[in-house]
Amino acid sequence: MSIVVQKFGGTSVATAEKILAAAARVVRAKQAGNSVVVVVSARGHKTDELIDLAREITDNPPAREMDMLLATGEQESVALMAMAVQKLGEQAISMTGGQIGIVTDSSHTKARIRSISTDRMRKALAAGQVVIAAGFQGIDDEFNITTLGRGGSDTTAVALAAVLQASVCEIYTDVEGVFTTDPRLVASARKIERSAYEEMLELASLGAGVMHSRSIEFAKKYRVPVLVRPAYSDGAGTLIAHVSDQLAAVATGAALARNEARVSLRDIPDRPGVMSAIFTRMAERKIPIDMVVQNVGAAGLAEVSFTVQQDELAETLTAAEEAVRQLGSGRVQHGTNLSKVSIVGSGMTHHTGVAAQLFTSLAAAGINIDMITTSDIKISVLVDRGQAEAALAVAHAGFQLDQAQPAAVVGQQPAGHAAEQPHAELERDIVARLANMEDIVVSEVQLDTDQSLVTLRKLPDQPGIAAKVFAANAQGGVMVDMIVQNISHSGHAQISFTVPRPELERSLELTRTAAAWPGADISFEKEIAKLSVMGIGLRSHTGVGEKMFRALADADVNVRMISTSEMRISTAVAPECGRPALAALLAVFGLE
Repeated sequence: MSIVVQKFGGTSVATAEKILAAAARVVRAKQAGNSVVVVVSARGHKTDELIDLAREITDNPPAREMDMLLATGEQESVALMAMAVQKLGEQAISMTGGQIGIVTDSSHTKARIRSISTDRMRKALAAGQVVIAAGFQGIDDEFNITTLGRGGSDTTAVALAAVLQASVCEIYTDVEGVFTTDPRLVASARKIERSAYEEMLELASLGAGVMHSRSIEFAKKYRVPVLVRPAYSDGAGTLIAHVSDQLAAVATGAALARNEARVSLRDIPDRPGVMSAIFTRMAERKIPIDMVVQNVGAAGLAEVSFTVQQDELAETLTAAEEAVRQLGSGRVQHGTNLSKVSIVGSGMTHHTGVAAQLFTSLAAAGINIDMITTSDIKISVLVDRGQAEAALAVAHAGFQLDQAQPAAVVGQQPAGHAAEQPHAELERDIVARLANMEDIVVSEVQLDTDQSLVTLRKLPDQPGIAAKVFAANAQGGVMVDMIVQNISHSGHAQISFTVPRPELERSLELTRTAAAWPGADISFEKEIAKLSVMGIGLRSHTGVGEKMFRALADADVNVRMISTSEMRISTAVAPECGRPALAALLAVFGLE
């Protein structure tokens, strides 16, 4: 008998009528021959009501007591859902997170799961009962109630599916499934039939709101198929699972993170240890940073910029000032009223011209780009917030995401190919040895010594600059890899990118023709080493960047470029530093 985990969000259990409708789904799954575990969120706006009530008592409620308070919302829901299931003729038992056996750390309001005991659940399932589990909560080693933070019920559901080895985790929500972008912002958004774990993890971390990135981390880590379905109909929804690289679309979705802020550290030393100091200060405050751009240094000085969510700006600036003091020189500046627009697709790894397509679409709409960063399956640009929705719309249209894409087949590869990618085998081996369920997974470190670096300085800060440069390279068949763009303190744009070394001369020829602006300066380094740390949830687990750049600093390796994503953090270093850097990273992540 297979196990099915079903999760119902707050809107799906907001009223007695909706609870009974959800219970009817549960009963149908049970009567179809499945063992069923149901995870339930607090009803409707219950959590917000509890937060408001606490604020009527005090402006600074203790985190432990907030967890005690907020956990009551889910306890109400599970009891009502158990009553509804029993009314419809099936046995059911409601359980809190602690009763299930979800053990977390003691980080109140944002706890991470250490372990889950399955004994009590399996005993209930064997007795024919439906297990109704409270989402969003657990207990620590001292039996204090803890909550899991944003997206906690999704996290609970996928985690239970993982430990129970469920056949599927069904997430019932108030939309038809996962869309190519937010349909409230782009009317032509289309429902995605299937998505790879990697794509959904990036989209979730970049602002797509249907699933939280932490739950997708669990899904990928433990290979749990997740089906996002509408609670109000029998729609097929969106399946999130393994998708072969050979069958992946170039672009799967577009995401908008509306409230972004840029932080720049200028005139800092161009030497080993700079990025370590920055990432360490951010990790101490658990601030995930994105769009990290380090301008190629000149005259012994460097400039580093990155983005954070605007509500974390004040704490980020404090951390940045501490880093500058540690480095002994530099100054901190910041910009607000910015938004991040991203395109994600597993297939872009194998296609030229993907970045050029995005930049050309934005240029045609007169949208200027402040920053650019890329990884293997995403491209992100920072734009003025007033142009954010227009940028999202033209990016979506530029990749024809409103049109049906060839269906990717989940779990199926062409003849002659293994069912999984090689690094997935490494991930599984590492996951099996984890002490805690949510420990960081770094599965592989790669070294690429066949790259060259091209840098353009003193470019005009105006729409169309990046489009011309990368359209020329794409038309010439040059496969561009890492791309970063930043605006210097002088108001000029600087773009750096890497290309395969055999294509350097061709790229330089194309770039010089395209970048024929007065005063523009083009330089290159024929040899560069690119190092990539690969795993799951690397950007949001702030300790990964801290460990990576501290190891490079200890090995006296200076960082030239960086790109960050949930699946990969890459950096470019001098060619003679490639092997020592690889050894240092393998050692620090225990992969020797």
